[in-house]
Formats: sequence, C-alpha cells, structure tokens
Amino acid sequence: MIQFDETKQNKKLEELRHHEEEQLMSMLSGKYGIPYIDLSTITISNEALALVPEEHARTHGIGIFKKTGKDIIDIVISSPTNEKTTAALGELEGRGYRINLHLGSRASLEKVWERYKDISLAQKTEAGVFDISHAGVEELADKLKTAEDIKKLISDITTQKGLHQVSKIFEIVLGGAIATGSSDIHLEPQEESVRLRYRLDGILQDIALIDHHVHKLLLSRLKLLSGLKLNISGDTQDGRFSIKLKGIDIEIRTSILPSSYGEGVVLRILNPDSISVPLESLGIEEELLKIIHREIEKPNGMILTTGPTGSGKTTSLYAFLRKVYTPEIKIITIEDPVEYHLQGITQTQVDPKSNYTFLSGLRAALRQDPDVIMVGEIRDGETAKIAINSALTGHLVLSTLHTNNAAGVIPRMIDLGVNPKVISSALTLSIAQRLVRKLCEHCKKEDAPNEREKKLLTQILALAEKKKNASYPLTNVWRAVGCDKCHSTGYKGRIGVYEAILMDENVEKIMEKNPNERDIVAASKGQGILDMREDGAVKISRGITSFDEVERVVDMEKGL
Repeated sequence: MIQFDETKQNKKLEELRHHEEEQLMSMLSGKYGIPYIDLSTITISNEALALVPEEHARTHGIGIFKKTGKDIIDIVISSPTNEKTTAALGELEGRGYRINLHLGSRASLEKVWERYKDISLAQKTEAGVFDISHAGVEELADKLKTAEDIKKLISDITTQKGLHQVSKIFEIVLGGAIATGSSDIHLEPQEESVRLRYRLDGILQDIALIDHHVHKLLLSRLKLLSGLKLNISGDTQDGRFSIKLKGIDIEIRTSILPSSYGEGVVLRILNPDSISVPLESLGIEEELLKIIHREIEKPNGMILTTGPTGSGKTTSLYAFLRKVYTPEIKIITIEDPVEYHLQGITQTQVDPKSNYTFLSGLRAALRQDPDVIMVGEIRDGETAKIAINSALTGHLVLSTLHTNNAAGVIPRMIDLGVNPKVISSALTLSIAQRLVRKLCEHCKKEDAPNEREKKLLTQILALAEKKKNASYPLTNVWRAVGCDKCHSTGYKGRIGVYEAILMDENVEKIMEKNPNERDIVAASKGQGILDMREDGAVKISRGITSFDEVERVVDMEKGL
C-alpha cells in the first residue's frame, strides 16, 4: 500500500509556490522598472532595521535591509502601487534618505520582518523600550558642564524605575562626553560595578560607577545601534553609529572587548569640530610654520609626520590638506579609517577583507591623476618605495611613520629598504609631535620654579636661544589649579610641541653613510629649528602649559 507523506507533499507545494512567486516578481520588475531581488541569501542589517519600527514596516509593506553611509538605504517592496507603501517611501525621502528600491516576493519581506525578533531582546527588557533621542543628547550637551553634573544626573536616573531609564542614562553618557569635549568613553566592568571614564584632553577622568544590570542593558542598546551581534559575548566586536548634533553628524566608533567581569566598551567620538583646527592654531613655532607653508606649497616632495598614537598626527595632516586645497587640484587620501570627512577631497578607506590596503590604494590613487596624496601610514617597504617614487614623479605626498622623533624618520625608511639616495631626493621635511594640555586661563597660578625645574629649564632655554638667536627669559612658571571652567583639572584644550628636520645640503651629504639618528641631528643643527624639548620649554616660559605636562610626553633630562 502506498504511504502518502502529507508533510513532504506540503513542503514540495510550498517550494513550488515560492518558486512561482519569485518568477512572477522577476517578470513584474521589468514592467515597473524596479530591480528584482531575492533576499533568501542576503544578510539583513540591524542598523537598517532600526530606521523604522516593525509594526510600521509591516503595515506599509516595506523592508529596509541595508544602510550604506549616512543616507543611502536599500528597501524591498512587493506592491509598487500600494498607497501606504508609496507614503512610507516618501516619508523616508523627507527624512533625507536616498533610496535604492527593489521588488521582491512576500518571502523576502517576511525575512526582513522576522529579523526584528533578533533585536527584540534589546527592545523588550525590564527597562522597557530603548529610544535614543538626538534632541535629548543635544539638550544635555548644552546643560552638562562638569563631571559632577554628569555623575549626579546618572545617579538620579539610576534610582528611578521607568520605561526609559536606560535610554536616559545612554543620552547622559553621550551628551556629557560631547559637552566636556571628550574624545573617548570607557565602560570598564569591575567586580562590584562598571567604571565610566571619559578621555578628556588625552587623560582619562573618572565620571561615575554604574551597576552591572544597567551596563548589560546599555550594552544591548549599543550593540543594536552599532550593528553588532547581540548573542556574542566572548569575542571582540567593532561597529559604529552616528548622531546628529546641531546639524553636525558625529560618528561614534564602538569597540567591545570581553573581560573577566563582562564586556568592556570604548566609544570613540569623532566630532568634526575637534579636527577643524587651522594650521596656524596647532602651536607650531613661527619659523617652523614658515618652513611648512613653503614645503606644502611645492608641487612635489614628501612630508612625513611621526609620533605615537594620539599625538595629533591626523589633525596636522588634515590641516595641511585644508591649507593646500583649491578647486584646481585633486587630492586623494588612503586612510585607516576615514575619521573625518573633508569637503572637496576624495577620501578612501583601507579594507583588508576586499584586499584594499595602503599599498593597493596608493597604486590605484596614482592612476586617478592626483596632485596631492595622503597615505594614512607607511607600514612596509613596498608602500614606502611607491610613496617615495610618487614624490619624485610630480606629486606632493603626505604620510605618517612610527618613530620617536624627526631624526628617526630617515633610518626607519632605510630599514624599510628604501635607497638613501632616493630618500634625499624625495623627502623634504620630517616632523615629530606630541600633544600637551594647555593651562586653564581662568584658574592657572603663577609660581616660582623649584630647583630642578629652574635648572632644567635654564639649560634647555639656553639651547633654544642659541639656535634661534633669540631671548627666552625664565621668571616664573605656571601651575594647574582647577575650576568649574576646566572640569577641575587645571587644563583646557591641547596644543602641539613640535620638532622637524629639513632635507638640506648638510643632511643630504651624510645620506650615503647609512646615518643614525645622532648623525642626522648633528647635520641639521644649523637649521635653527627647535626640538620638542626646547619647544615645550618655550611654551612653559610663556605660561601656555606646565612643566609637569611637558615632562609627561618629552624627556626633559636627556643629554643634559
């Protein structure tokens, strides 16, 4: 007797119906002029889903499955003539989104809608529905003035039991960081609680302690916003999201790292305002500034900046680019990552997954007929050689290199396999820099230097006077005090301390001898450019910063 397998038969019928529907949609796409898509094998983006609620998407027959950049979204629909669908698309366009429209089957739409379940854990927690308000962040950024304000507000919210408790804390954490001008937010799980810290002017400041329960809820929201996987807690993850504040898009980079007591989070705040520093305001000494102006105006050559992570190299390079940019020239950058967007400049980002590296990017950029090329970092010999050749063939090349000082650039390039003779023809200027905090103008206090400070500063300023044939008198120094204007740190803002070596005739002469750093420093003595220690000492004598702050980033005793 033949056994009839109803389950198997129903499955075949379902597959047949699905196939027929996909064929029908493929045919209709030609009729309506809308590209057909089958989402059965395509990943749905959490960031795209977050743009509209599930109920809204289902009611209006739309599925947003991809978001590219800040304003490009891909949407699948199944009924181009549906009035509700048309209205939803118009509403999204009204919000400033550019839509790539696709025609798909009901199954494709259902796949998008089913994905809302994956983010429901982050939406239906004990604290209720998460909803971050850009207006709320903006209001808080205006209201919060000190770390104490932020700490008190977080403490007040954590004692409340409301639907939006965690969203409010999130707004306070973000708004407080932006209000204080912080570059990073750190959430560090410890045994008893989670430590919240801001990096303010390069230094981490304790803000508040948050309990683990609230941290878990914040973490879910962050993962959702950043397009990360909610069910992974034992591996590193990186993502991003952005908020609009006073008409400016501020990008937030999210990094998650598993630790003994939970997942630690660092949020990097990329505020375009913080990078928009004019070249003349970076703190570069007058004579060196003239040299830089002269070198970046040349049609070809290479300028390299060096310093550790967080020393302001990117800010300096962007200031150079803004200075040289005119509508008559083409500038291309290869960065990792693109942290800030510059108008009129073609910026590209390396992506190892697609084999787009600094090396391949530089090769591709040269085929784009550029006048100026910025390479985020020279990491290997092949990139170094192509960058050098680019400088020799009519391009101005700007890049960074990891060395401790300006003199170390040349030995490092030789170590990477670049011919010393070629370096002398291409490299025009190497610059080293560090960032120091500026004393708060509202509370800094004048004081007599102690014995050690007086001895070191007198010796260093004497070297600077000899180089510059100028006078740098030392009377008193200034101390950090702390007030409500500077978040009780005694410092407000940062400024660079710089040194540079120009490729002149004396430096060129020693290139064939495979010179070390000491040889290069000796050969460049007649250039009259202050080193970082001397530049720092001059800024101390002028009350711009403190002795302790300069000594934090520069060895003040070396060679004395």
